[in-house]
Amino acid sequence: MIRIQSLALICMLFFSSVTFAKDLTSRLGVGYANNFGVVNDMPSLAARYFPNDLYGISGSLGVDTEDNASRFGILAKLMRIVFREQNMNFFVAAGGGIVSRELNGSTDSGFEGQATFGGEFFFAGLDSLSFTFEAGLGVTSISSEVRFRTIGDHPLRAGILFYF
Repeated sequence: MIRIQSLALICMLFFSSVTFAKDLTSRLGVGYANNFGVVNDMPSLAARYFPNDLYGISGSLGVDTEDNASRFGILAKLMRIVFREQNMNFFVAAGGGIVSRELNGSTDSGFEGQATFGGEFFFAGLDSLSFTFEAGLGVTSISSEVRFRTIGDHPLRAGILFYF
């Protein structure tokens, strides 16, 4: 009898985390992010979609047409959920994109790559609003300049999304 009760308890604990995890399957999220490594800050529009319960795709587009200091970036990420908590999903992601900047009247273009891990959390009662944090490594190559950097983005920088 004790074996059956123990097995039932283990099953409840194991399956309860899956039951209460945030399921984003077939949901589209839109919002903002600020995770380009071109210069200090380049806020961007962001979208995220999860075609199934494990994988997601994310895209960001940032544009700034300031005179003699314009910037542009487009970035795509593939995400995989690796751990679920109640109202929170932990993920790993790999992304790449194209960046451009203008300095001293000269425009340079290149690429950006990122390998990150992070989390997306939801407050109870706000099931469609997510806050993201990320950490990892990034590389930006523009013309002959290559910049390696560590990434540590809090929710106001990594992004806030609304899911439909």
